[in-house]
Amino acid sequence: MGCQHHLAAPSGQEGKDALNAVADETVSLIALLAVLAWAVTRPRGWPEAVAAVPAAVILIAAGAIPADRAAAEARRLGPVVGFLAAILVLAHLCEKDGLFRACGDWMARASAGSPRRLLAQVSVIASVTTAVLSLDATVVLLTPVVFATAARLEARARPHVYACTHLANSASLLLPVSNLTNLLAFAATGLAFGRFAALMAVPWLAAIAVEYAVFGRFFASDLNTGGRADPGRGTPLPVVTLVVVALTLAGFAGASAAGVTPAWAAFAGAVVLAARALPRRTVTPAALLQAADLPFLLFVLGLGIVVTAVTDNGLGQALAPLLPAGTGLPALLATAALAAALANVCNNLPAVLVLLPLAAPSGAGAVLAVLLGVNIGPNLTYTGSLATLLWRRIARHHGSAPDLGEFTRLGLLTVPAALVLGVLALWAGLHILGG
Repeated sequence: MGCQHHLAAPSGQEGKDALNAVADETVSLIALLAVLAWAVTRPRGWPEAVAAVPAAVILIAAGAIPADRAAAEARRLGPVVGFLAAILVLAHLCEKDGLFRACGDWMARASAGSPRRLLAQVSVIASVTTAVLSLDATVVLLTPVVFATAARLEARARPHVYACTHLANSASLLLPVSNLTNLLAFAATGLAFGRFAALMAVPWLAAIAVEYAVFGRFFASDLNTGGRADPGRGTPLPVVTLVVVALTLAGFAGASAAGVTPAWAAFAGAVVLAARALPRRTVTPAALLQAADLPFLLFVLGLGIVVTAVTDNGLGQALAPLLPAGTGLPALLATAALAAALANVCNNLPAVLVLLPLAAPSGAGAVLAVLLGVNIGPNLTYTGSLATLLWRRIARHHGSAPDLGEFTRLGLLTVPAALVLGVLALWAGLHILGG
């Protein structure tokens, strides 16, 4: 009897461990769903961190994720969060120095009243702004300028405003600094800043070309309705600001080559512009602190811990068989498709956090395929990226709430084509340049 009791004990312990594992997985998934639901709806306009930070604390307290594991994830995200804060401040200072107003005046003059020409100019400005100053600058700072420019030209705003959100997502492929997803993945690629950009340059161009071609057909009636020329008096380009931005961009590459986080280059650029703007009182210290968006930074940290808990408690193991190994063309296509699907189900930030550890063993090409999926894919649904949700609120504020059916149809026409061409370009680049 004693022997039988001795043999039964491990079985009971295993059952208890299995129950604990199921409980940890369940509470982690509930926490993630609650955080995402809050981020999508933002009750009373409260920030995303109001849900993410308590959720992370609850998971640590419940033992769903060990405290040291949570601390390690926070340390890993630290440089990403620091960079994000610096680039948000840098973009705010560019806006205060008139960079986006100058872009709006240039578009108004150069379009000569042609809505089609205006779409081309918006596409160029949005793609460059997204690549250099991140997608948040395109959504938050450029979209209102595009609304104002379309009104000046008496052109229909829909195609140009939609271009802002689509290119904020799909044109964020080029640089490690273009999107928070890129920043999260950059270290996992093992690539230098310049090599990352070289491999993503052709996929970036392919995605932009697809967006422009589809928009031209989809919005043909809007674009064929003539506007009026408005030469106006142009706002001069802020040369000093442009020089600082160019030097900051060069600093990103230099910092990467030296093994230093690009956050320092972004911080230096922000400090230079702030030192120029504060004495002139075009900005205040409080405004710079607000531009850094501390609640959003806390949200990123909290979300990272919650997603780590979900991944460690079963989601990573469940997704691993779906992610093919290697960097052949079929594997890259499948990886990008899975990333796009996951981004639309649970938002692109959790998607990239979940998929990075699974894709990294296959090499840089697989990680870049994940980025193609999580950056292009969100154009299919409102919930695909936080930038799209923010764009939707801005559009509503300007009395131009997007139609869900129209948004979805446009996504169905652009996302698959951009994704396939982007993966083909990435695959060719890996063969030519090496991964």
